[in-house]
Amino acid sequence: MSSVSLRGPVDPLNTQPDGTGTPTVSTIELGEVQIHRVIEFSDTTPMTTDVFFPNSKPEEWQRHTELLVPHHWEPENDLTRAATQSWVLRSEGRIILVDTGAGNGKYRPHQEIWSYLNTDYLANLAAVGVRPEDVDIVINTHLHDDHVGWNTRLEGREWVPTFPNATYLMPQRDFEYWKPENLHNTVFGRGNQNVYEDSVTPVVEAGLVKLWDESYTIDSHLRLELAPGHTPGASIIHLESSGDRAVFAGDLLHGAIQVNEPHINSCFEEDEDGARASRARIFAHAADTNALMLPAHLPGHGAFEMRRRGSGFELSNWAPFSRT
Repeated sequence: MSSVSLRGPVDPLNTQPDGTGTPTVSTIELGEVQIHRVIEFSDTTPMTTDVFFPNSKPEEWQRHTELLVPHHWEPENDLTRAATQSWVLRSEGRIILVDTGAGNGKYRPHQEIWSYLNTDYLANLAAVGVRPEDVDIVINTHLHDDHVGWNTRLEGREWVPTFPNATYLMPQRDFEYWKPENLHNTVFGRGNQNVYEDSVTPVVEAGLVKLWDESYTIDSHLRLELAPGHTPGASIIHLESSGDRAVFAGDLLHGAIQVNEPHINSCFEEDEDGARASRARIFAHAADTNALMLPAHLPGHGAFEMRRRGSGFELSNWAPFSRT
């Protein structure tokens, strides 16, 4: 990256004290694209490392304690930490929202952590100057419950599009895969119960959805690309602008440990080998091009740069976003 150093807050575009007098940074610029970080949820998960990352080993977590504690792992109880966040991009005069979190008031009988939430997500959007009607494009990197929830909001007794003027870009492969009649054939199974009914079908019926496959060019700075494995239609967004690069990585990874140990999968992968292959490919790209990686679920600084180390990778710099 040429114009933004990731060693500390650099020209933050909107800051406010965090209560200790330290400015909080939620916005950076890469080339001609402005990036806002919008948090829906950030806390300890109910999952220990062996549940969230079932093929990981205790010694792998211990080996990376300095990287992981305290924002990504609580070794005293072996609990993981995670965030659910959106990335808001301002590019070529349009506002683009990447992933919409879990949403408020959604009933998730098999995902209690996301059931009947009541968060300040829309207020957090407003804090970076975005009203729902301002959003031009919504990108769902895949169609899991915690990436589509704010596609809709409850109006009376009906689920209606939260972003009424937006085009919702959804991957064709996930659109077919997660149809309710197919849930019994998936790894995640009923974890995605009710998602179509309350978060996908209403925007389809409103005529707001555009399906895409393989790749999709958004503008001269942004391009969607499939990175399957986590789900069949799991996707990433490439940013290239004035020499700066970034990858909005969705659920390519769920935890910081996967940077140093990319063979580790989460418990949510539909295709474990495919997830590892996509991770290896995109990690190599990020390391070789100095691209900023912006996943959906990392707490702390939320985004990072990486580099090669021997035959693997390591995290080289955190982004200057304030820690959650």
